[in-house]
Amino acid sequence: MNHHLPETKIPAPCIVNTGVIVNKLDMRRLLGDLGRVRYAYTQDGEVCASGEGDVMEVFANPRRSTLVANNALYLNVYSFDCLELTQSSEKEACFDLVQEGMRLRLTPLSTPMQERQERCWNTNAIEAMMEQVLSAKWDAEIDDDSSDMF
Repeated sequence: MNHHLPETKIPAPCIVNTGVIVNKLDMRRLLGDLGRVRYAYTQDGEVCASGEGDVMEVFANPRRSTLVANNALYLNVYSFDCLELTQSSEKEACFDLVQEGMRLRLTPLSTPMQERQERCWNTNAIEAMMEQVLSAKWDAEIDDDSSDMF
């Protein structure tokens, strides 16, 4: 006996500013744009730790831990059941990583556009410094070659 279910296509969810994300890839994509954040770690509604830090890495590995130390956050989406997007009373975006009675709330202190501009500025500054270093090196080599002629 062969039973075929009708082929119905369910559209992918569309989440705008608020909602619950359970797909690990979607969680990773959203968290990957975070830079500097304010965080609060709560267990059973009680704040255990809070502070500010930089999201250094977002990854998906069931054998690795999420780590928050030394103002750095290494976020493993497998450490959490879901990501709840909410807005604070001040209309700030809040990213709540939830696992049973535990919650890690991340509040961005910058936007993805600001982060991109800062990375671009840093890249341009590094390129300019490298040009200066190479130019100085070439000048030194030319000076060395010139002194060898006499």
